[in-house]
Amino acid sequence: MLPSESAPDHRNAVLFELFVHSVVDYAIYMLDVDGRVISWNPGAERIKGYSEEEILGRHFSVFFTEEDVADGRPTAELLIAAEMGRHEDQGWRVRRGGKRFWANTVLTALRDPVGTLVGFGKVTRDLTERQRTLEERSGHHQAFTHLVRAQETERRRIAWDVHDDSIQSMIAVSMRLQMLAAQRRDSALLQLDDAIQGAIRRLRILVAQLRPPALNDDDLVASIRDYLDEVVRGWGLDCTLRHDFTAKPPPELVVTAFRILQEALVNVRKHANASAVVVSLTEQNGGLLVKVADNGVGMKPGAESSPATLSGEHIGMASMRERAEAAQGWFQISGRPGEGTSVAFWIPLAAPATVRR
Repeated sequence: MLPSESAPDHRNAVLFELFVHSVVDYAIYMLDVDGRVISWNPGAERIKGYSEEEILGRHFSVFFTEEDVADGRPTAELLIAAEMGRHEDQGWRVRRGGKRFWANTVLTALRDPVGTLVGFGKVTRDLTERQRTLEERSGHHQAFTHLVRAQETERRRIAWDVHDDSIQSMIAVSMRLQMLAAQRRDSALLQLDDAIQGAIRRLRILVAQLRPPALNDDDLVASIRDYLDEVVRGWGLDCTLRHDFTAKPPPELVVTAFRILQEALVNVRKHANASAVVVSLTEQNGGLLVKVADNGVGMKPGAESSPATLSGEHIGMASMRERAEAAQGWFQISGRPGEGTSVAFWIPLAAPATVRR
């Protein structure tokens, strides 16, 4: 080949070498066909802790845990990459000195123009901080889930006590008063019965707020309908429920969706100055999409994170967002001045796939 023809190839090789040696966020190195290190970039030194002089010629199994070496994993990766062309994995790797880190690795077979295997290229990324963040989020999610379960258990207990004890006792008293009032034709007894009936209605509303009976049957639509009829209409709001949701979500999702919706409706009552609210439920992208739209005062321009109807990211707003995100979903709010506010959240109907560790 003429020198003029080889010049571009040589320049490209030099540029590639400069690029590899300028990368510090990834360990990029090459292995011979037996798995021994034959090149080493600064990123590899930063991530794995070995200098180029220390690591060249050593087998790449030094980066694996003792358990993986005993299981023959380094050799297996070389065989898979040679046969399939590449092998990608996530798992624990070992730095110089024995400290473990969580890594994403890609092993690529390198072949010459006639197809002969001449070595392997290896790229490793340190994901320790990302893994730690995921674990912290997982721990936070578990703690939040335990808290929600404890709250629901207490709500259920109080609701049952009020319904089965207080309300039933007051109904029995009301019936006796009605009988006495009929016998004695005493209007004072009827007035007393009216007061008791009012107290019974307020207790029924309290039960609906604590835990609608339909929620015990994991019936989300019925729970929302009961809440709208027994509680929200009592606030003077015109309520509309629209849904084409026929799925049977797991109990925890039913409770999560109901509580977010309940908090959204309470915020409409407190802040929206609305006369009507529309609740809609649809199945979308493998999850439950819920929207709560009111015709109230709306939001100030550019105030999505601090809507006029919700007094900013207060505890109720944070609770709605927290519940949705803990269920691997999302929460958002939007609106315009004088055109009402819309709260929307989406929760997946199926649990996210477990990532192999």
